[in-house]
Amino acid sequence: MLRDADCGAFRKEHIGGQPVLAGWVNRRRSHGGVIFIDLRDASGMVQVVFNPEESPEAYQVADQLRSEWVVQVRGTVRARPSGTENPGLDTGEVEIVATEAVVLNTSLTPPFYLTDDVEADESLRLRYRYLDLRRPQMQRNLKLRHRVVKFIRDFLDARGFLEIETPILLKSTPEGARDFLVPSRMQPGRFYALPQSPQQMKQLLMVAGFERYFQIARCFRDEDLRADRQLEFTQLDLEMSFVEEDDILNLTEELYTAMIESVTPEKKLRKPFPRISYDEAMDRYASDKPDLRYGLEMTDVSDLAGETEFRVFLSTVEGGGRIKGFVVPGQAQLSTSQVRELEGIAKEAGAGGLSHIRYRGNGPVGQQTEEEILQSAGLRMPAEWHQRLADRMGAGPGDLILLMAGRQPRLNSWLAVMRTHVGNLLGLADADELVFAFVTQFPLFEWNEDGERWESSHHPFTSPADGQEEALDGGDLGAIKSKAYDLVCNGSELASGSIRIHKRRLQERIFEILGHSDEEISSRFGAILEAFEYGAPPHGGIAPGIDRLVAILCGSPSIRDVIAFPKTQSGTDLLFDAPATVDPSQLQELSIALLE
Repeated sequence: MLRDADCGAFRKEHIGGQPVLAGWVNRRRSHGGVIFIDLRDASGMVQVVFNPEESPEAYQVADQLRSEWVVQVRGTVRARPSGTENPGLDTGEVEIVATEAVVLNTSLTPPFYLTDDVEADESLRLRYRYLDLRRPQMQRNLKLRHRVVKFIRDFLDARGFLEIETPILLKSTPEGARDFLVPSRMQPGRFYALPQSPQQMKQLLMVAGFERYFQIARCFRDEDLRADRQLEFTQLDLEMSFVEEDDILNLTEELYTAMIESVTPEKKLRKPFPRISYDEAMDRYASDKPDLRYGLEMTDVSDLAGETEFRVFLSTVEGGGRIKGFVVPGQAQLSTSQVRELEGIAKEAGAGGLSHIRYRGNGPVGQQTEEEILQSAGLRMPAEWHQRLADRMGAGPGDLILLMAGRQPRLNSWLAVMRTHVGNLLGLADADELVFAFVTQFPLFEWNEDGERWESSHHPFTSPADGQEEALDGGDLGAIKSKAYDLVCNGSELASGSIRIHKRRLQERIFEILGHSDEEISSRFGAILEAFEYGAPPHGGIAPGIDRLVAILCGSPSIRDVIAFPKTQSGTDLLFDAPATVDPSQLQELSIALLE
């Protein structure tokens, strides 16, 4: 070994030791003829002192050193002189007095400072990702990711789960997003597909009798990217036989609670995790992944709004739409310009506008004057109406009411954007608090207006709720509930799962409703349908996203900060310049011709 100790390990009890260290020069400075360097490795950082009177040869080496040079140092541990201790550094009470130094490698000047407060554009950081990963925050992020994954493996192993790998090269099946296709050289004109998830594989493992399976699975989806999406991502894939929904939710809550208390004990965690239905989440928070760190709950006031002469409200109600909104406590004093900014956010979300009422008086709402009640044009209603509205919505003096009009589901999507924006604007969410919840009883199907067809809300292997199978033949498909559930936290979806279908005829009926022909059903799903005829047990599972979980635990707004080598939002790898063209001979081998 080129070293016998870690830079971040030294404390007062090590004084007098003579370690050999190796690492990167984090910073170099010269004071009064003595050179100081902060030597950094993966464990941390320690100050090294080069004194020309004590070791002139080591001093000559130090005189050449620059940031990010790689150096080996031999020296003696001593206490820092009184008054020079660094409480911000774990090793801040001691320093290493160098007796020998060897340059192991030099470095060009990095294109940006390798510090947590880096101001470099993300594209530059991704272009030099190997340098970006040296920053302390990135080191902490990936170390935390390691601890999370290790905890998951140990937790599930202790509960009888087997980690089983499933294939990466599979067959293209419709599961909600575009597949990545891989051409076969040995069978020209045929393609593998990279798995969007190991969905059919884990169900087949249940049929195979393994009963408790998990995998830290790599998944691939060719979809538009954003801060919480990547073309390739990692999820915990988990499946169990002979279980009901509560069994899976209880296990998931136990896993997350124990993990967070172990790897991030500084986080505030609300327990137990509440369980709310999809309908309740949409009614109260206008979102199926609500941030429960604050209130701002929705109220439907369509009947009261219909009493006004406000044309937007009247036409919306007459057209089958709804009027919903929420109270922002204590914000009646917002200025007109601030309210206009909120209206701009609503329009950016796709809404036609945003109505507001500000109860700026100190007395009861029903006794406030027209001058004290500031409201959108067209809402000139008497005090008695405002009292009924305030009673319905739970508003009082000093409060602001925001209302939006539209048809569902767009209305809820607009309100969800406004609720999140207002929550962030007012700082209502505690960044160190984690509020998890299970959202259950999702609809089994949702209507695709553009394609004019039914689609699975989760995926086609999801079981309908008990007692609702008969509605598949002639009932209201949009009203059928499923045994699907999500785990959400602080406004993000972290996991999705369901009790699966395990009987062939029911699975075939779902495929038929989704518009698949008999030939497609046989071609794409023949293996799993046949397996269901060989004693398939009842089973279900859940698939938590590792990237999103670690991002939340790190307090990062983007999962790119917790992935070693991510893609940009356009799907480009700036470090390796991928995707890239390939040699024409490779295309010829694969029997592929490119279209202009």
